[in-house]
Amino acid sequence: ILLNEIARRLRECRHAIRKSQEAVYFDTGIHVGRIEIARYNVSVSRLSRLCDYYGVTLEELFRGISTK
Repeated sequence: ILLNEIARRLRECRHAIRKSQEAVYFDTGIHVGRIEIARYNVSVSRLSRLCDYYGVTLEELFRGISTK
């Protein structure tokens, strides 16, 4: 459940700044495709880099996410 929620939030963040997965990869070197479909357990350091890129904090990314 948690991985799916993180994936959904990251996808929303990417859409909010109107970037394609390819653009994110080009700019950050992070392949977000597998992350956004919850096929890859993303590390905290990569989450932090993506949050910086998307202009959100880790706190904002996780706000309201429940594991229940």
